[in-house]
Amino acid sequence: MKNIKYYLETTVFNFVFADDAPEKTESTKKFLENVSAGSTEIFVSEIVLAEINRAQEPKKGKMLELIEKYNVGVINQSAEAEELAKRYVAEGVIPQKFDNDALHIAIATVNDIDVIISWNLEHIVKLKTKMAVEWINRQMGYKTIEIATPEEAL
Repeated sequence: MKNIKYYLETTVFNFVFADDAPEKTESTKKFLENVSAGSTEIFVSEIVLAEINRAQEPKKGKMLELIEKYNVGVINQSAEAEELAKRYVAEGVIPQKFDNDALHIAIATVNDIDVIISWNLEHIVKLKTKMAVEWINRQMGYKTIEIATPEEAL
């Protein structure tokens, strides 16, 4: 079996420190431990780093430490990903106001990631989004990408 490549969206790091959602915090920590122990590769994008860098200290520093602790690779944004993200927005998959969410999905897609992990249930981990992304990706010649919460990926 091949190594699974995961893209971790910003909310994954946020929920490691979400005192108001202990069940999500626990499953997120468990997910991170499981994937770091397995034959997997973990990635974020420049977008994730920019979003983390907008957080307040000490949370910002703690989230950046997680990226280092789990040896997370960083994927650069590309023109190809930007074009795919624009298509997601144009097709109504992701609202224009939340175009970074479209970029997360597009960056993972064009970089041959297997699974996007997110706690963003409003725009990313949503049946409508999953189905529309699969349809658009097929139309554009990309493979299917799984989208799940850390809990679903355990």
